[in-house]
Amino acid sequence: MGGFGPPAGSPFANPGATGLPFAGVPQELQDRVDDLLDTEPDHEVPAVEFSQATWDRRPFTLWRFVGEKRNAVVGAFVLVVLETLMVTSGPFLTGEAIDRGIVPGDQDALVMIAGIYVATVVVGTVFSAARVAWTGRVGESLMETLRIRIFSHFQRLSLSFFTAEKGGVLMTRMTSDIDSLTALFQDGLVNMFVQFLTLAIVTVVLFVVSPTLALVLFLGVVPVMLALTLWFRKASDVAFLAVRDRIADVMSDLQENLAGIRIVTATNRAKRNVVAHDNVLGEHRDANDETAVIGAVYGPSTELLGYLAQALLLGLGGWLVSRGDLSVGELAAFFLYLTMFFAPIQQLVQLYNTYQQGRSAVRKLSELFATDPSVPEAQGAPDLPTMEGAIELDHVTFGYGPDVTVLHDLSLSIAAGETVAFVGETGAGKSTVAKLVNRYYDPVEGAVRIDGHDLRDVTLASVRRQIGVVPQEPFLFAGSIRDNLAFAAPRLRSGDAAATELWDAVDAVGLRDLVERQPEGLDQVIHERGSSLSSGERQLLALARAFLARPRVLVLDEATSNLDLASETRIEAALDVVLEGRTAIIIAHRLATAMRADRIAVIHDGRLAELGSHDELLALDGRYRALYDTWTSQASGATATSTSAS
Repeated sequence: MGGFGPPAGSPFANPGATGLPFAGVPQELQDRVDDLLDTEPDHEVPAVEFSQATWDRRPFTLWRFVGEKRNAVVGAFVLVVLETLMVTSGPFLTGEAIDRGIVPGDQDALVMIAGIYVATVVVGTVFSAARVAWTGRVGESLMETLRIRIFSHFQRLSLSFFTAEKGGVLMTRMTSDIDSLTALFQDGLVNMFVQFLTLAIVTVVLFVVSPTLALVLFLGVVPVMLALTLWFRKASDVAFLAVRDRIADVMSDLQENLAGIRIVTATNRAKRNVVAHDNVLGEHRDANDETAVIGAVYGPSTELLGYLAQALLLGLGGWLVSRGDLSVGELAAFFLYLTMFFAPIQQLVQLYNTYQQGRSAVRKLSELFATDPSVPEAQGAPDLPTMEGAIELDHVTFGYGPDVTVLHDLSLSIAAGETVAFVGETGAGKSTVAKLVNRYYDPVEGAVRIDGHDLRDVTLASVRRQIGVVPQEPFLFAGSIRDNLAFAAPRLRSGDAAATELWDAVDAVGLRDLVERQPEGLDQVIHERGSSLSSGERQLLALARAFLARPRVLVLDEATSNLDLASETRIEAALDVVLEGRTAIIIAHRLATAMRADRIAVIHDGRLAELGSHDELLALDGRYRALYDTWTSQASGATATSTSAS
């Protein structure tokens, strides 16, 4: 069955299948990998349905989830019924063999009943094997559907969701929560149905064999067991939900430490982080210990109750046999069924743990699916037409939270093809403007328009397809240089024309030397997050990736902050070519970059303090002049220091 990954042979084909970072196939194993891939069958590209505006908004419940494969689930339960009927016929046949064959000495009857017994065992085994295979396939199909749904909803949610939520917590939705649901469906629900059905059949048979013994059982024993079960359910509900939360804490702490391993190493935090992680694991262990204590109380208590019940019923049953009210075979059958009666209860105790873990996972996933994007797309919204690139910020007020306002009544018009640089102190709101233009967030008041269209009234895809963004911290994926460059332009994955365009972009940002030094050229695999490259090289690749997307509007958010002066000079020369005819928003701390813009907007405390060209702002002798004087004095000091050192 096909998946949603890239074609076989791509470096993206199976990254991190074992849960470890993927850093490329060792050269000594590459030939074996190539031979294996040559034998792989071709898979059709799956049809993917994805919408930013419409999705299944019904509450996510276990029964609705299982109901998506209703017919297959019914088939599984039919097999369960047939299997259970075969299994529960054994005690009845044993009693018949005693009364009809052993006691009267009828060998023919004994042989016939034994033959029927063997047949029921064989047929029951066949039904059991069919049930396991059937539920396995149905379960994997359900889990695949659920994984796609979770991943799709992650893609749909807005940036604010990922800013507020820890990455490790989100990972548990796709890992331990899915594992719990897999165990619940493939081992839990079906086996619970088997045990409940067995319990129902055995109950009926017990009353048929001996109503007196059955009444004693259900009036004297079952109420006590029911009370224990109700206590166990209430206590384990709370305990297993706590376990899910602690698992999320463990994953979150692990993910954060792995992502920040360079800082951990540089600041010698390894030992303290181990202590902190040990504390997190200790809380996880305590939560699991609580579930173990609850199980330790419930399990042995029900076992003791079962043994006491068997002793009581054995004495009463023997008395009934001595009076002639019950045959030896019926007593034997009753006790065999009695064992069958307590065995499902014990099994249900174990399965209830699985059920609780699965139900806790369902709650967490239900919370995820109930989360709406903070930047919604209206149903039926039209696409934004091909941009000319005129941007208008109309009395925009915005804050990341209700208590802190970042932008205050900001109004600014940017003409199509114009380059505007935003400068100001750290935290003034410059990058927030860029995020609003790309509609990562919506303004609290006012509107952001492109070519007169309010961004809230058009589809998200049509906006982001025409806007290129180069962030301050570029992100590169584990894969080849080619795949990273073509990430936003799938047309460039293969072909001579694509290769020519890729090389043109590489030349534009001055990366030809870097690419040509790689043994595989454009097909060289770089490590996860581009860790095998310098920060400047990563930034250059991110710039080339944005150029290749052919955006109508380009947003550079501190895009040259990680470059040395020589690289910055090459990039600025390339920008003169790339930005020609395009609208550009440049967020800059380095005024050398801002000075090349048509206009410069000075942002102070979330307000537009000054606006004009470099020369006009210098003439105002205001905030920009102060920023410029500070910048030039620092640059002069750095030059003087460099000269004296040499």
